[in-house]
Amino acid sequence: MDEVSIPRPIGRPRLRPERLAGDKGYSYPEIREWLRQHHIEAVIPQRKDQHERHRGRPLKFDREAYRRRNVVERCVNWLKECRRLATRFEKLAVNYLAMVNLAMIQRYLRILRPAC
Repeated sequence: MDEVSIPRPIGRPRLRPERLAGDKGYSYPEIREWLRQHHIEAVIPQRKDQHERHRGRPLKFDREAYRRRNVVERCVNWLKECRRLATRFEKLAVNYLAMVNLAMIQRYLRILRPAC
């Protein structure tokens, strides 16, 4: 989270996102507290075993924002299909990022001109 830089039309980039989406595996009080301290809205569904802790009052949860997380999940899953990226052949971070960029270019070209 400390490496995030979100560009804005005017002014310096934001260093923290406004919201953070995660699955139920990230639904822990420590994570939610850290997000609260940094003024980041948590878009994390509550686990079943946590309902008693809040005395029947569910935590605030934006279902629509959580559904938009699907776009990122599909992109990551597509990148995992690229064998070179999934097995991490590139050891240096700069080379790995270059391969991610090439994979994304290949994806865009495939979308723009589908195979006949």
